[in-house]
Amino acid sequence: MKNCFVPFAPADILIPRVSSPEKFAVVACDQYTSEPDYWNRVEEYVGCAKSSLHLVFPEIYLEHGSQNPQARIRGIHQAAQEYLTNGVFEEYKGSYICTERALKNGKIRRGLIGAADLEAYDYRNGSNAMIRATEGTVLERIPPRVEIRRDAALELPHVMLLIDDERQTVIEQLDLSKCEKIYDFELMENGGHLTGYLLTDTQKNFVDGALGSLAEKTPLLFAVGDGNHSLAAAKHCYEEQKERGGDANLSRYALCEIVNLHDDSLEFEPIHRILTGVKPERVKAALHNFYNLTDIPEPDDHLIHYISQNEEKTLYLRKPKTSQPVGTIQDFIEHCLQNDDIRQREHCKVDYIHGEDVLRELANEPDAVGFLTQGIHKSQLFGTVIKDGALVRKTFSMGQANDKRFYFEARKIKR
Repeated sequence: MKNCFVPFAPADILIPRVSSPEKFAVVACDQYTSEPDYWNRVEEYVGCAKSSLHLVFPEIYLEHGSQNPQARIRGIHQAAQEYLTNGVFEEYKGSYICTERALKNGKIRRGLIGAADLEAYDYRNGSNAMIRATEGTVLERIPPRVEIRRDAALELPHVMLLIDDERQTVIEQLDLSKCEKIYDFELMENGGHLTGYLLTDTQKNFVDGALGSLAEKTPLLFAVGDGNHSLAAAKHCYEEQKERGGDANLSRYALCEIVNLHDDSLEFEPIHRILTGVKPERVKAALHNFYNLTDIPEPDDHLIHYISQNEEKTLYLRKPKTSQPVGTIQDFIEHCLQNDDIRQREHCKVDYIHGEDVLRELANEPDAVGFLTQGIHKSQLFGTVIKDGALVRKTFSMGQANDKRFYFEARKIKR
């Protein structure tokens, strides 16, 4: 028995039964958005094989306009219907699947796949919902995802929900030797290895009870670690269904993977910023005009560390208005993007960079200024979101791009 309401339940999960599962599983669509070579290799490797590549829209194509969006969306809908009609999937009714993901660094990440109740999810800042966004939601990113999902027969999740389970009372307690192993294969492009285990009825009941106990101790049961904009699109489609008065039961839920925030494999890394297409000296002057900065640090100051071709400097801001230093930096970057005196050319933009070495290399260009950020320690995440609301977008990343979730499991979202 659940101790209290838990917005997560077993789902009717579809598993592809294909001869090449390593070609079916493709990394989350929002990765490698500046690396066309990666997606070109994936396209070549997959070829005509049955693959989730044909069921999702990699953002690199969406953002750079290299494909006809409407044609691709129609192709996604057609492929989903074809896969269902031709029996590509085997359905596991009312199931939880426990995953083990062997990462490139040798660590193992465990997850639990089931259905999240969208009635309990709210991405708006200041929400008290049991499922909340950890970072600010960019509303402009939702409509393209809604257009894909609205008429789709299937969903494939890359949403990762975090639980704050320091005592490891849920996922880590599952004895996988008692489970049926239902998939086990290598992932492409150094993605590691993926194994899936079907939980027994006894284990399903245990999970429900353990999550219920966790829910009694916190107002925030699930924090969306990855895939928040996709979850927001699912919420939007569900609300549309309700307004039309149709059968919204299937659309009320979204297939997600739960991961424990305290899993040893889960590492939070800062995401740095770089402004390109700017006049560096004017950026630095504007920084001092925008903030009253000092060279001498005091407790509770926000650190601003910038790098350009000719200079690297650390400054400090007293009495910041935002709770996190990355918010202080982001506010200034937004100011720069709107200031014609700072812009070097029309294509002035901000990029979000993983890795200090990469930032330093990019900041060595004559029209660029990079900002190193501090990110947030994972132990601070739930407390900060509960107290202050969602963090600034791109505050942190959970591992490298090839550690992100791969599409494999699916669920019907249309009858």
